[in-house]
Amino acid sequence: MDLLSRARAWAEADPDPQTRKEIEDRLADPASSDLADRFAGSLEFGTAGLRGVIGAGSNRMNRAVVLRTTWGLAKYLLEVNPKGRESGVVIGFDGRRMSREFAEDAACALAGAGVRAFLFPGVVPTPLLAFAVTHLGCAAGIMITASHNPPEYNGYKAYWSNGAQIIPPIDVGIARAIDEAPGGKDVPRLALDDAKAKGLVRVVGPEVASTYLAEVKKLGVRADGDRSLSIVYTPMHGVGDELARRAFADAGFTDVTSVPEQQKPDGDFPTVEFPNPEEKGAMDLAFALARAKKADLVVANDPDADRLAIAVPDPAAPSGYMQFTGNQVGVLLGHYVLSRGLAEEGRTDASGELVIESIVSSPMLGVIAGAFGAGYEEVLTGFKWIANRAMDLKRERGLRFVFGYEEALGYTVGELVRDKDGISAAVLFAELAAVLRAKGTTARAHLEDLYRRYGLFVSSQVNLTRKGADGLAELKAIMARLRASPPWTIAGHEVATVRDYLGQTVTARDGSTKPIALPKSDVLTFDLASGSRVIARPSGTEPKAKFYFDVREPIAPGEPIAAAAARAEETMAKLADDFVALATK
Repeated sequence: MDLLSRARAWAEADPDPQTRKEIEDRLADPASSDLADRFAGSLEFGTAGLRGVIGAGSNRMNRAVVLRTTWGLAKYLLEVNPKGRESGVVIGFDGRRMSREFAEDAACALAGAGVRAFLFPGVVPTPLLAFAVTHLGCAAGIMITASHNPPEYNGYKAYWSNGAQIIPPIDVGIARAIDEAPGGKDVPRLALDDAKAKGLVRVVGPEVASTYLAEVKKLGVRADGDRSLSIVYTPMHGVGDELARRAFADAGFTDVTSVPEQQKPDGDFPTVEFPNPEEKGAMDLAFALARAKKADLVVANDPDADRLAIAVPDPAAPSGYMQFTGNQVGVLLGHYVLSRGLAEEGRTDASGELVIESIVSSPMLGVIAGAFGAGYEEVLTGFKWIANRAMDLKRERGLRFVFGYEEALGYTVGELVRDKDGISAAVLFAELAAVLRAKGTTARAHLEDLYRRYGLFVSSQVNLTRKGADGLAELKAIMARLRASPPWTIAGHEVATVRDYLGQTVTARDGSTKPIALPKSDVLTFDLASGSRVIARPSGTEPKAKFYFDVREPIAPGEPIAAAAARAEETMAKLADDFVALATK
């Protein structure tokens, strides 16, 4: 069908009067509308579920899309697991616009398919939903969230019975079923009250959160340390405040102050332009409160509390605080767990333990894991790969997963939550800070000590943001060009090998190739002869191309860290400038 026909057909099948009117208004003047973008295909259901701008149309997040998606999930679930009808699907939602409506629609559509739904009565963090899947013994889970995306976005994350986000072939099967779904208004569904009366929708009780918190407390490595340190916390207008504060209190951290302007869920995110702790200005209110309280630690979660940011005092910084990068937090937490709370920093018998990180995260964790004799693996970007690989290696080799992270502020400790968990990671980092405080030192000084032991690793990232259908096409063209004609010199550094995860091959400078065992993914890695590396990939959740740069710089005995860091930063800046120019020419 042509554009106008597709738009009319969608409007006729839309169960939501508000979004139906959006399309009808634009059909009245199609030449001046954004119809083309609203119907530039459909939101693609994949291993990250769905994520998109809220609004009418097949390329937007709306009730019709949620109903059809849930119809497809239920159809596939019953095909592969008929018992899933009784074990059911647990549903959570965050504080974004339409999150509650989307969650209730999902529950009603599941009930219409005869599948029991367990619905949280109010907003919850994503890690609590992931925990609830296995705790309740459900066949699947749905989390309505767009994580740290801008206010106009929402999303739909799908989990399988193992508590991890779905991976192939599950995502393919669900996507195929969604393609067969009827129009939104024709998806069978029960009214919420009727579904509850029939026992097809059950409300999740508070005991799930209480059990989760009790298990978070057990993740602590040590019970000592100086826990009187002052903490400033922000949930970034999200849903983490209640659970995070309870978790801190359970671990003995009682001097915790939330940023009042950002404490309650607010889908408009009024005090930040972009609700991501990594974005410039997002932490300004937290830093201001921390200065006033002379806080020892600043802790931030993103709006669904699956990510974690950490900052510590730094008199030289304009804000008075230095914010650690995701890689730095990952290295500090990984070392803390492997060293058993710094009590056995020299152990080399950790062969039964396992740490996993994404391929775009700092190589430093691998060096540390090697020193401890622990198992170490790299997986594709996305915590679904970390969680599923951890389960595979436990079955195959009996390895006990103790820590995993990806540089985009995602961490998980142990096997409690098979996804990112910004709450348990926050408590563990506070524990590390308390142990160091009792030793008379700080997390920043401890990180510098790790650099001297294992080498200074410096990482950076450049994002190219391109919005709309034209922008998406441009990002795809960049990756296609880099793949077809890869650069063999970057900023004067020779490229030794090119790893193409989509083609699943490693190509050396002499043209020889060998296979890559990981699943296919649109990622390119350029390993430089100098020991540095450059990685390019499109974002799976945002309209961005992401370029990662990693430099390892040795530190001479007695040399100031700043001198080695300056060398590394200079190398990295040249690599970034030249690679961006090569990618966009």
